[in-house]
Amino acid sequence: MFPQEAMPGIIYGDSLPVHNELDAVAEGYVKAIGNGNFSKLTTVWKEGLTHIYATYLGKRPEKFTYQGKEYTPRSFAGSLGLNADDYISITSFTHHPFYTEFAIEVPDNWRNGLSWNLPMDEMMEVIDYAVRNEFTVAWASDVSELGFSRDGIAVVPVDNPTDLTGSDMARWTGLSATDKRKELTSRPLPEKEITQEMRQITYDNWETTDDHGMLIYGVAQDQHGKDYFMVKNSWGTNNKYEGIWYASKAFVSYKTTNIVVHKEGIPKAIAKKIGLN
Repeated sequence: MFPQEAMPGIIYGDSLPVHNELDAVAEGYVKAIGNGNFSKLTTVWKEGLTHIYATYLGKRPEKFTYQGKEYTPRSFAGSLGLNADDYISITSFTHHPFYTEFAIEVPDNWRNGLSWNLPMDEMMEVIDYAVRNEFTVAWASDVSELGFSRDGIAVVPVDNPTDLTGSDMARWTGLSATDKRKELTSRPLPEKEITQEMRQITYDNWETTDDHGMLIYGVAQDQHGKDYFMVKNSWGTNNKYEGIWYASKAFVSYKTTNIVVHKEGIPKAIAKKIGLN
């Protein structure tokens, strides 16, 4: 683990890594090796891949100085007092029994990490309890929905949010996906009522996709007194709320893949159900 300032930074002039180009270069490299029908691989092919990532993301330093003290990546991680065993992954799906652990069947779970399976309402209770008791929540979510905007809003509007008819419906049908997203997130609109069954259906039919990780850290209210979770995102600060997203509880309950939270951020009654007490 490193503090941000210990990394060399991006040397090609952009404020964020250009992942599309990096992915294309790395994929081309790996495919050339994987599809090469070589009788034997050299001992340096992994080093070549490492150099691709180091070129785009910066070379990992073996040692660095932070606040006047020298560290290695391992000694710095140890200095932070973080114990990975204190953090619990939680999800909510019905194709596995509740109050048991299973490996969520999505591409990003390539390590087959286990998550505790809770009913949707209890998963949401954990998130709300955690942030109201000064714990943050790592949040994995589908961000490809029309209700998730690049301008800092995540909601689940009803299918015809303004009861469109006639010419208004024709205009709505003709909008691009980008313009529909703006329309749906430009002002508070009625949202769908989310059920456990809806979560499962969209997971089973691949409509809920395994997209992105963010950090839930608080609760805010809109002008009508409706609660939203406050979310830190990694897409830069060039948006309406300078890098912060406001995700409705409907969106979080519908499109959460899983969360990770400190075990003390879980209500005691729920912690007991999964054997943490």
